[in-house]
Amino acid sequence: MKRFFSSVLLALAAAALPLTSYAAALDAPLLCNESGHQFIADLAQQQMIDPKPTRVESNSINAFSPAQGADLNAFGFHVFAVVGYEKDDPMFRVGDGEPVARSAYGVVVFGGESKVQNALAEAGSTAIVHRVAPLVTAIFCKRS
Repeated sequence: MKRFFSSVLLALAAAALPLTSYAAALDAPLLCNESGHQFIADLAQQQMIDPKPTRVESNSINAFSPAQGADLNAFGFHVFAVVGYEKDDPMFRVGDGEPVARSAYGVVVFGGESKVQNALAEAGSTAIVHRVAPLVTAIFCKRS
């Protein structure tokens, strides 16, 4: 009987765990040494993001949601949105305004602007840091 309850407890514990859970640090690509296409395509291929944008800004920046079970982080901050754009690339939808750049990508994280800026400086990243809201900051790479 003891063995039965142990088996049931083990089965319940396993069922309580997410079916798929995986983490990825996005520090290296956020050193701004790749294209918007490469950044988004790599994450989509690894099934870390939903390949269809959830939102397209007027400046053509496409926002992608992390895939269910994906735990993305950048420089120690939790990522809750991934953004990107590449001119003339069918992977991206075009907004109704002027595109922000020929190629751009980045993430939106939970973290204050100054803390995020300090983490990027320490890592040697040339990414742009932009305050989105209190404790919400964008980390952004772009090519003209």
